[in-house]
Parts: sequence; structure tokens; C-alpha cells
Amino acid sequence: MDTLARLVIGDLTAAERIWSALTPGLVLVAYVVGGLAVYAIRVWRRGPYRDAELEARPRTVLTALWLRLFFAWLMRPLWYLVVRSGVPATAITTLSVLLSVAAAFALAMGRFSLGGWLFIAGGICDFLDGRLARARDRASPAGGFLDSVLDRYSDAAVLVGLAWFYRHDWVLLAVLAALVGSQLTSYVRAKGEALGVSIQVGLMQRAERLLLLGLGVALSPIVEAVLDPHNVRPSHRLAIASLVLLGLSTQATAARRFIYGLRALDHRPFRGFGSLSRGSLARNVVAAAVATVVDFAVFSLLWTRVGIEPGWATAGGCLVGAVVNFTINRSWVFGSRSGAAKQGLRYAFVSSTSAALNAGGVTILLLVPSASAQVAWLAVRGAVYLAWNFPLQRDYVFADARGRDELAESATFVSARAA
Repeated sequence: MDTLARLVIGDLTAAERIWSALTPGLVLVAYVVGGLAVYAIRVWRRGPYRDAELEARPRTVLTALWLRLFFAWLMRPLWYLVVRSGVPATAITTLSVLLSVAAAFALAMGRFSLGGWLFIAGGICDFLDGRLARARDRASPAGGFLDSVLDRYSDAAVLVGLAWFYRHDWVLLAVLAALVGSQLTSYVRAKGEALGVSIQVGLMQRAERLLLLGLGVALSPIVEAVLDPHNVRPSHRLAIASLVLLGLSTQATAARRFIYGLRALDHRPFRGFGSLSRGSLARNVVAAAVATVVDFAVFSLLWTRVGIEPGWATAGGCLVGAVVNFTINRSWVFGSRSGAAKQGLRYAFVSSTSAALNAGGVTILLLVPSASAQVAWLAVRGAVYLAWNFPLQRDYVFADARGRDELAESATFVSARAA
């Protein structure tokens, strides 16, 4: 009874922490290895196991088709048990949420092994519920909507539990990045489908997220018991690595899906970002580089040779650099033909607002203790240039060039359709 009580409250020795974390994994590994041997014989005698639903889903590196089919075949005993029990699919859905919420509380209290295995159990329930509804011909839009929304709650609950555990640590940033990335990955896909675009690209779909986070968290106590056996509240290095990787990969997946969906709906927002032709980002960067060199040369000349005060010399260099940048953009980068006066006023507006955004952004970033002014300057300058300067120069200052190109693209498209 003492051992059972200590298992419940988590007051364990190093050896007990290893075995409490490892036992579910050993049972699972034994089942998988035994199943793999039987599955290999089954494939040899009867051919590959087929599952139309899984075969229709997109494939990724982490969950290849053969692995998904093997997992579906491995779940058949549990599947038959659930089917024969008569339990409704909605009950399996709610059980998945309850297991995830329980995992969240366990993780918040530092019971990583328990929380990780509960999260994996919730994922298995999520695998079963939709298939169960379709097998019984009970699938409906309402059921799909319920399942999708509750999945988001399940994912968020586990990450909120981890956020509570790491609330005083830098790892909280990784948890928040994973939380936002996981939600955006699902939202972008759902929004794209609502607009008629199927978005299934990207590495970190829900199955991959569950495997990475669930196993990383469930097995982390083993690593801690080996590396730091006397620490009663370890940092859980394996879990941290999983969270960092999850945060980066989900953000990358969400960004990739966003770009894919936006291009499918309208390619024009990305016009100029990936080429060397007229109106491209590369030409705009060259113009900015030439203007910067001219700016510095004029500043140096006015200060060292003419003897003008540095402040006024800086202003003179900026003015000449702006004129050079405007001229190169107008003639070479965008090939604009509109009135120079009107474009000059628009260019002045973009430049002045850019200066304000850069100054404000650096000021805000320097509120962070020990922040580097140089790093803040580079980060803000790059963000403002890509999100503000170049798009506005392309679509606002020299918009007539873009209009001609789009008209030519439309004419080409119409001609191709007619042919």
C-alpha cells in the first residue's frame, strides 16, 4: 500500500521513476514487436493490409503509409472490442477529451510519465471515434464538427498543463509557440477547406504532433532518472527537446499551409518574392543596397571634406540616398511610367512611416532585459522591410507597373484557355 500511495503522489525513488515510466512503454513495445512479427507473416501470405480511409490521407515522413496501415491493423483487437460493446462514437470522443484533460493536470503537477501515456491513450481514442461512427453509418456533419472542436481542446489542454509546469522557465516560450502553432495548423486547414481549398501539406499534422509530444513527455522521466536521479523536480530534458521541436515544426507547418492556401486563392500577394524579374524583391534589395552606399558616401563627403556637422551631414546623405533609391526603383526595379510627383509623395509617406516603425520596434524590443541593440535593429529592420516597405512600394508607390503585369498575365491566361 505504501508503494501504491507513493506511485499516486509521485514520491518515487530513481529506480521507481524509471520503472513507472518504462513499464507502459515496455508493454507497448512488446505488443508492437509481437504484432509486427504476426503482421509480416500476414503480409507474406495474404498481401498488404488495406484501409481505404488511411490510404486516402496525405503521407508524411513520420507517418508513412505502411506505418499507418500497420497501426490500424494493430488496433483491430481494440477496434472489435469497441464495436461489439455498443458504445457510441461520441462517448469515445468525450473519453479522448477527458484523458487529455487528466494528462494536462498530471503534467502541470510534474507527473510526466503519467501525463504522456494518458495523452497517447486519448489519441488512440481519437483514432477510433470517427471510424466507429462511419462503420455504424452514424457519421454526420455535427459529429465531425464536435470531434474537430474537441480535438483542439484536447491539444490545448495538454500544452496548458505543460505551460503551468514551466511557467517560471524559458521553456514556457517553446510551449506557447507549440500551442499557437498547433492551433494555427488546424485552423488554416479548416479555413482553406471552408473556402474550397484542400490544404494537407506540412509535416506536423495531428498524428505527428501526438507522437512527438506524447512519447517525448512519457519517456522523459527515464532520461532524468539516469542523468539526475536525486532531483525530485527535474527539468525533463527530453520533454523540452520535444517542445522546442514541436514549436518550430508547427509554426513552419502553419506558415507553409498559409502560403499554400493564399497562393491557391490568389497568387498576387506573393508576386515578386521569388524571382529576379522586374518588380522582384531581389531587385528591390539591390536598389536599397546602392542607395545605402550612396547615403554613406554623401555623409562622409559632407562631414569630412565639406566640414558640415554630423547631424546635417546625416540628413543630407539620407536625402540623396532616398532620391537614388526612388529613381532606381522607378526606372529599373518596377519600370513605372506614372507621374513622378505623385509617386514621390507616396514614396515619402512609405519612407517616413518605415522610419517610425523601425524606431518604435527597436524601442519596444529593448524593453527586454539584456537585449542586444544590434540584434533588435536587424530584426526590426528586416521585418519592416519585408512586411511594409517592399509590399507598399510594389502595390502602392509603383502600382501602375503591377497593374500592367497583371493585365498581361490575364491576357495570357485568357489566350491559353481559348487555345
